[in-house]
Amino acid sequence: MRDLIVYFSLEGNTEYVAQKIREKLNARVRCLKPVKAYSTKGFAKFFWGGKSAVMAEKPELESYDIDLGEVDRIIFGFPVWASSFAPPLRTFIEDNREALSGKRFAAYACQAGSGAEKALTKLSKCLNETAFEQTAIFIDPKAKPSEETELQIEAFINALKEE
Repeated sequence: MRDLIVYFSLEGNTEYVAQKIREKLNARVRCLKPVKAYSTKGFAKFFWGGKSAVMAEKPELESYDIDLGEVDRIIFGFPVWASSFAPPLRTFIEDNREALSGKRFAAYACQAGSGAEKALTKLSKCLNETAFEQTAIFIDPKAKPSEETELQIEAFINALKEE
């Protein structure tokens, strides 16, 4: 199976998980980067990121080169913003809607608080109600490392291997 991890990471938590998955599944990785970067500090981080998520914005992304014809499954990773997935994923999905048809999907969310279940549901709706093979929710895996989180990441990866 050919896996591709497509993720957006603001503070490194989502990237941390993406790299762990890449190592175990030998998957390709594509980090989405908005042309206009989101703030990483203070009130602006929460206000602009949350507004962007709530308004279902589609930020322009830096160019990326992906041949989705060579991919069987896409594993989406994102931080939770205002109980939604980060907007760069929406841009990627809209830009590649036709090429995503018939693909298999999995997803994981990184959060500091709550809202990941709603965010995963919204991502599924954005993918035309496509069911995920596997989902996982991690609490700040890089910022607040713990043995429990590492075991959860390992369990997610093992579940992906079984699909």
